[in-house]
Amino acid sequence: MDFRALHHHATTDAPLILPGPWDAASARLFADAGFPALATPSAGVSASLGYDDGHTPPHEMFAAVARIVRAVDIPVSADVESGYGLAPRELVERLLDTGAVGCNLEDSDARQLLEPARQADRLAAVRAEAGPTLFINARVDTFVRGGQDIDDAITRARLYVEAGADCVYPIMAPPELLPRLSAAVNTPLNASAFRPDGPSPQELGRLGATRVTFGPRLFRETMAHTRHIAEALKR
Repeated sequence: MDFRALHHHATTDAPLILPGPWDAASARLFADAGFPALATPSAGVSASLGYDDGHTPPHEMFAAVARIVRAVDIPVSADVESGYGLAPRELVERLLDTGAVGCNLEDSDARQLLEPARQADRLAAVRAEAGPTLFINARVDTFVRGGQDIDDAITRARLYVEAGADCVYPIMAPPELLPRLSAAVNTPLNASAFRPDGPSPQELGRLGATRVTFGPRLFRETMAHTRHIAEALKR
């Protein structure tokens, strides 16, 4: 099943769960576990390359995504932050060159929210360049930037859907707001399961999400376990 079809077959009773690989080895592990697709996290990939999130040179991020895509035979979507300042045509070309079938594009830059109409225009330009080839997950950063204005998040989500986004991702949205967000758009809704003590993917589904991603959580949990192994080696 292709990446777009996976989203349209997902339901709130059975959301599409997309683990976030940070390198080829983790991608193979998740693929071998039976997941139907993957979604890279920029923070996890950046950390694996020795950079802070938001500071990875674009050529290194695209190269890392390409290695992940080559390592598995399932679809991979790439988190390319806010697009690295690339023109829509170049962004689409570089994404497709990696073999990725989808992307995250966030609506903040330098830790500031972008004007929503401007972001909608950019998403429309990316859609025009990509056609139906690329699955666009439009990230809504209202909540991650410290606000709790659900009306702002809904306005942004609707504008991005009108511009051609296939899915909207109100990252860090409080779980209790997911039903309102889901009802406000007619596309798949991506929820984040960043905390192991937070709602499970199934619980997020019951609240309205049909796609669940984990950001850098899986990388960080793996590094925490590796730290315990390293400490044990010294005993």
